[in-house]
Amino acid sequence: MQALQLTDYRNLQLVDLPIPTIAPDEVLIRVAACGICGSDVHGFDGSTGRRIPPLVMGHEAAGVIAQAGAAVSEYAVGERVTFDSTIYCGLCRFCRSGAANLCDNRQVLGVSCGDYRRNGAFAEYVAVPSRILYRLPDALGFPESAMIEAVSVALHAVKLTQPEQGSTALVVGAGMIGLLILQALRVAGCGPIIVTDVDAGRLELATRLGANRVIHAGKEDVPAQVRSLTGGYGADTVLEAVGNAPAIRTAIQSARKGATITLVGNLAPEVPLPLQTVVTRQLRLQGSCASAGEYPEAIALLASGAIDVSPMISAVSPLSEGARWFERLHAREANLMKVVLTPESSR
Repeated sequence: MQALQLTDYRNLQLVDLPIPTIAPDEVLIRVAACGICGSDVHGFDGSTGRRIPPLVMGHEAAGVIAQAGAAVSEYAVGERVTFDSTIYCGLCRFCRSGAANLCDNRQVLGVSCGDYRRNGAFAEYVAVPSRILYRLPDALGFPESAMIEAVSVALHAVKLTQPEQGSTALVVGAGMIGLLILQALRVAGCGPIIVTDVDAGRLELATRLGANRVIHAGKEDVPAQVRSLTGGYGADTVLEAVGNAPAIRTAIQSARKGATITLVGNLAPEVPLPLQTVVTRQLRLQGSCASAGEYPEAIALLASGAIDVSPMISAVSPLSEGARWFERLHAREANLMKVVLTPESSR
């Protein structure tokens, strides 16, 4: 099969690899679409340390079951499916409590971090356990279905935050996850919803997707603007979707006393923390990791149109052109957001 392999940092090659052999509890998926995640782009240059070459990346995917293992009875060859990016054991304390995203034996598709190596879906075929599969409605195309993983991440973050209906929410970062969090907050009944970013194009898209107010972080004092919009208090709820020091500082400074700040972005391994502000304003900092059971809701919201991913898909392209798209994404090309690769059309 053809696969887009990270053979070295900043070097992606279209190579021929053996079709994966499946275990009795696994299925072989013929991949129809796989999105390039921001974490893949940071893995491409080695900055995360979680994409050690050689590796086939890719975890935002959908396709068709090509083969089912001997122990798989609930799915059949030919079914359209997507799958969780987290491969959880289903047996540990966290899995049994419903927190599969915190599984003690957790692996992530398309990740190699030293503890394990699991080839992902930038390939014609990928093998996954049947326990992480979800059927797709006919109304959802494969490129849109490749976005379900990202939608589930946004829904999980909002569920953890537990915002009250009608409360003021601030989203820091209008990238892919930030824009999906915006829509998830809207579904949860929040409002007004404020979005901030340093990119004017992304802020324009945030407005199209339902933001009540956008703030350009490169031109405006975000905390001051948020206080001005909230009667001097600050936002009731803040979700941070960047993961660097300036964005986290903005999130903390923009929150009202007693607010919850959910940290979703994960770029920098460590950031300075304004401890006295957090303590004296009694702020609650909440981390959010991947998703834990939100896939069915994500599929239903996409199928109904309540969450719209189509404006965020910048390109759908054959796997053979993947290396070029990675370079463009790594260069932070303007107005380029989500690129979906289609392995089945690469030959």
